[in-house]
Amino acid sequence: MTGKIRTVTIAGTLAALTLLGATTAAAAAPPAPGRTGTPPPVTRTAPAPRLALPRPTGHLAVGRDTLHLVDRSRRDPWMPTEPRELMVDVYYPAVAGTGTPARYAEPEEIRRYLAALGLAGVLPAQAIADTTIASRTGAHPLPGHRPLVLLSPGLGVGRRSLTGLAEHLASLGLVTATIDHAYESVGTAFPGGRMLTCLACDRMTSDAAFTAATRTRAADLSFVLTSLAGPHPAWRGAGLVDPGRVGAVGHSLGGAAAISAMIHDPRVRVGVDMDGTLGETPAPGEFGARPVLLLGASADHPGPDDTLAPAGSDDDPTWAAAWRQLGPTGLWLDVDDAEHFSFTDDPVLADQLPLPPTATPVAREALTGAHALAITRAYVGAFVLRALSGAAQPLLDGPSPTYPQVRFIGH
Repeated sequence: MTGKIRTVTIAGTLAALTLLGATTAAAAAPPAPGRTGTPPPVTRTAPAPRLALPRPTGHLAVGRDTLHLVDRSRRDPWMPTEPRELMVDVYYPAVAGTGTPARYAEPEEIRRYLAALGLAGVLPAQAIADTTIASRTGAHPLPGHRPLVLLSPGLGVGRRSLTGLAEHLASLGLVTATIDHAYESVGTAFPGGRMLTCLACDRMTSDAAFTAATRTRAADLSFVLTSLAGPHPAWRGAGLVDPGRVGAVGHSLGGAAAISAMIHDPRVRVGVDMDGTLGETPAPGEFGARPVLLLGASADHPGPDDTLAPAGSDDDPTWAAAWRQLGPTGLWLDVDDAEHFSFTDDPVLADQLPLPPTATPVAREALTGAHALAITRAYVGAFVLRALSGAAQPLLDGPSPTYPQVRFIGH
């Protein structure tokens, strides 16, 4: 089995969060994903903190619509009696001041996520669900014909983990869509009062299952693309989308899915894999001029030359194999001091949470959550804008003093 499969599981999430200062006695032995039983609640005396994601740096306001999509042409691989279902948040440039503040996540989704980490009753689920974000529901879209970027999260985590990146891209003028894939997060609210759990977390135990999952997600991305920009769109703002300028971005399993989507759907013109083991390797020259960004933690993806690997690194061979096929439009960046989840919202939120009374203090990482999100926004934003809008992006030309943690592995 590919060694990095472990980093797309909930167990990997626990390790990332404990390094960010959430270590407690209750969190030391979490239940396995998908199993019942949580530690007893911890009494909290301090008021819940007010959490917020950093504001997007683009100049446009951001709206958000939520869609429930059902692909009746496919059966769900984890629940074959049902069609494949998706929950999608669509972020778009909006008229400032319109709409009402959007919610970060449903409280029950966060409670289930924390329970899977062994942190039920330790971290404040309601405060996390109420995290202040920039987007507003019901906002009036700004007119235009805009690129579309599809975003797929890591296994078990859910679409809310890519909110900070999605809002940023929308503030730059793109339409973005974050996707929850049915039965692939520890808790996602679906219509009808259903809370779907992560059947995949227990069943993805082999390379074959992992590859099948990336292909399923690639089909999900294609279905969302058709639903947003096809002949019978499911979104009220479909006229904003330019179907000729489409990208796919993902974290972990979602990153693998983004590359698989490029393999199977030529409509996807650019792909970004954030620290995700690949389930499929493109054939030589398969992508042509379609660019790919590999953006990873140095410890996980130290580069195609093993001499570059830091001591104790967990080298992922799938990136080196893919790199040989990408051609001149590929870019490989490593981020020093990053963890697997540094490319998501989780470290940003963890940095704002006070240690519970029972916590064991641990050292903070050199790379804060806010700075990690700034790196992710800057480089992913620059890469997809250059690919889909043709705008020059000097940040991609070489190392930057603004982001000294970012190393150019292949260019």
